[in-house]
Amino acid sequence: MTRRADKLRARREAQALLHHFKVKTAPVPVERIAKSLGVRVDYAPLDEELSGLAYIRGGIAIVGINTLHAPNRQRFTLAHELAHIRLHWSELEHAVHVDRGSLRRDGLAAAGVDATEIEANAFAAELLMPEDLLVAALEGRSVDLEDDQAVSVLTKRFKVSEAAMRYRLSTLGESM
Repeated sequence: MTRRADKLRARREAQALLHHFKVKTAPVPVERIAKSLGVRVDYAPLDEELSGLAYIRGGIAIVGINTLHAPNRQRFTLAHELAHIRLHWSELEHAVHVDRGSLRRDGLAAAGVDATEIEANAFAAELLMPEDLLVAALEGRSVDLEDDQAVSVLTKRFKVSEAAMRYRLSTLGESM
């Protein structure tokens, strides 16, 4: 599969969850969705660089979230780890997946070569900031990514970080 196809698959999977759980408004109840899917979500202070982790133990999906990070970042991390569970289950049965920062800015992320992370970010962005809800919130306007006030209004509505919202706005329309 190409990277574009991977991202589209990830977004479609997120959209299917939103449809299944009848999500019609922001903010998306990501923790309720995860728990309804049988995912155990544990919150604990972790190493500052560690955003979260996901693994399968005894057939149970478990996600760990770093409580030292801001609540909106924790929501994105949960959505990101949920993506690994939904899209990469077989890999998690054999190893713990550790994320040293969702929406990382390191060389690997910037190079766009880690397909599983690209996919997980696309899933998380669509789950927390669904295209239809985001388009409705924009009310036909476009948002300048450098307009801090406009981005801030959206981040509060969707309960995501500014970095996540800027990323999502920059990718808006890719799932069409």
